[in-house]
Amino acid sequence: MIRELKHFIGGKPVKGESGRFADVYDPATGQVTAKVPLAGPGEVGRAVSAAAAALPGWMATPPAKRVQVLFRFRDLILEHLDDLAATLASEHGKTLDDAKGSIRRGVEVVEFVCGIPHLLKGEYSEGVASGVDVFALRQPVGVCVGITPFNFPAMVPMWMFPVAIACGNTFILKPSEKDPSTGFRLAELMSEAGLPSGVLNVINGDKEAVDALLADPTVAAVSFVGSTAVGEYIYATGCANGKRVQALCGAKNHMVVMPDADMDQALDAAMGAAYGSAGERCMAISVAVTVGEETGDEFVRRLAPRVRALKVGPYVDPQSEMGPVITAEAKERILGYIDKGIEEGADLVVDGRGLSLQGYEDGYFIGGCLFDRVTPSMSIYSDEIFGPVLSVVRAKDYEEALGLVNDHPYGNGAAIFTRDGDAARNFVNRAKIGMVGVNVPIPVPVAYYSFGGWKSSLFGDHHIHGPEGVRFYTRQKTVTARWPSGIREGAQFHFRGGAET
Repeated sequence: MIRELKHFIGGKPVKGESGRFADVYDPATGQVTAKVPLAGPGEVGRAVSAAAAALPGWMATPPAKRVQVLFRFRDLILEHLDDLAATLASEHGKTLDDAKGSIRRGVEVVEFVCGIPHLLKGEYSEGVASGVDVFALRQPVGVCVGITPFNFPAMVPMWMFPVAIACGNTFILKPSEKDPSTGFRLAELMSEAGLPSGVLNVINGDKEAVDALLADPTVAAVSFVGSTAVGEYIYATGCANGKRVQALCGAKNHMVVMPDADMDQALDAAMGAAYGSAGERCMAISVAVTVGEETGDEFVRRLAPRVRALKVGPYVDPQSEMGPVITAEAKERILGYIDKGIEEGADLVVDGRGLSLQGYEDGYFIGGCLFDRVTPSMSIYSDEIFGPVLSVVRAKDYEEALGLVNDHPYGNGAAIFTRDGDAARNFVNRAKIGMVGVNVPIPVPVAYYSFGGWKSSLFGDHHIHGPEGVRFYTRQKTVTARWPSGIREGAQFHFRGGAET
């Protein structure tokens, strides 16, 4: 039976009214499982109105009371973890363990913002001049929007709306139309936790809904995670419409393997970081830079049989290590890159094309692929493939390896594997990258630090969650106050420094 999904507006499910729908697939079977409504301007306007109506009351709610909702939400997420993971996996395709892990990473952000009364504390300076005190405070920005990607339909929304709501804002989530059910369920659980109607709304849709949100003058801030092309468009359009925007975008993450690296550790890291979640992660390792020919030979020789043995299967199989990619279109795009890599002269050591699973012949499965002797001029090196494809680039020395990392237009994440503290420290200091790992392949920061890249991986000034997230969803206000206390200086017609008063 094909379900018809709904929006979540003003605290309740709302049927789509635009007449436009998109198919939602189970990537493991290729079968349509649901129809998701694609909102038009009218439905977007209703969600914005609901968020705007709820804003004054929620802003006036003391932070300590706001976090009581988040405490209950956190408990409900963990209580329903298995069901949430199954819903997520059935629309995305990732394994159940991977789905649960991503949800738990989202929960960490919820736990972080349960400390928002402390995080919103301002600053105070007494007596900066005669009888004058100065203090700074942070206030909500207003109605906020989150536009989230298909690859983490629980984690990335929870990197956004709990922070915004804890800070006193109201929020409209626009999840990916490819796997929208998880976002809707999160809104239901927030409502069950006691969140007032209208504080969190969910609008399903495509570019038409996004454009309506970007154009609406009531929307104050927009957070986005997704591809660079879309992110740059959202940043430019949102800023042109007077909105605060953070857009976290594409990546091509390098893993530098030094000659002195613990090779067993590096191989384990490469397997999980390159092929976990079928490579559909903005922090996936898609390039391994091996330093020295002997290092490259050993790395490829020992990695290849492990890639061939990778257990690919549906999420319902507990033995699966990697599931399908999200859509038939994504599969064709990835296969096109593999063909292009061969055409451009790379050595396809492990070929995952043509994989077919009995009973799942119509699923969007690709086996793990491993290229060796890739060069920077090749499209499989320059472009974000977003699939289970790892490219090995051989560098003659450390400086060449570092140059590859720094010269790439993306600057999201990079890692170095080495036992040499000097090399590690040099890499940390000189890599032009937003998130760096030392013997850690996917350096996603814990919730009380902030996530974000450099260069074409980020548009905007603020990273997501952690302290930067709190700053993004608040505005600083500075107050200078003097109360009558018998001090009369007469009119002043010039600036005076503190030492003069």
